[in-house]
Amino acid sequence: MTFSIKICGLKTAEAIDLAVRRGATHIGFIFFAKSPRYIEPVDAGRLADAVRGRVKIVAVTVDADQDFLDEIVSEVRPDILQLHGHETPEDLLRIKAFYALPVMKALSIRDPDDLERIEPYIGIADRFLLDAKPPAGSELPGGNGVTFDWRLLDALDGDVDYMLSGGLSKNNVGEAIRTIRSTGIDVSSGVESAPGVKDLSLMDEFFDEALRAVSDRRVARSQK
Repeated sequence: MTFSIKICGLKTAEAIDLAVRRGATHIGFIFFAKSPRYIEPVDAGRLADAVRGRVKIVAVTVDADQDFLDEIVSEVRPDILQLHGHETPEDLLRIKAFYALPVMKALSIRDPDDLERIEPYIGIADRFLLDAKPPAGSELPGGNGVTFDWRLLDALDGDVDYMLSGGLSKNNVGEAIRTIRSTGIDVSSGVESAPGVKDLSLMDEFFDEALRAVSDRRVARSQK
């Protein structure tokens, strides 16, 4: 299985071009008005068209209503819907059936008990994104630049397919890839010079570390 690298919260052609050129498998557009990474669906669609077919396009929403989901799907034509709000398993079933798109369910992790929230979505979500719980006072469900104890994820069933998110940067992404069972990683604030502003140099450095770790992991597994 190809290891997934998702760069989220993209808003410029330059950052998207770099992400795709360096080997991103997924790019994410944020459709949550309170986020500094928010982008209008029509603008995201224009950016997505330039790289369509070369990378998976992910539309990230937070408890979006039907009208807004309709607009996003129409304008962006995403490959995947990422649901980062309070969507229930029943909501996922309805959304998947209506739009005929795979769904990635984002869940926040801080304590061992949080892993129990995954169970009801197994067999419904096509993939999980496991993020750190936001700090007190934050209005953002993700993109807060905080991590959680990755060792908690050792308790997950090996069949749970998830991407790791939360506080990843050039400084820790190598360790994350080498030490956890995740099939992918997601980064947003860790490659920014300011909230919502992707830094091309930081992105390059992030890819350097991530791709080196992916290669190391592949070699280590081949030797087992």
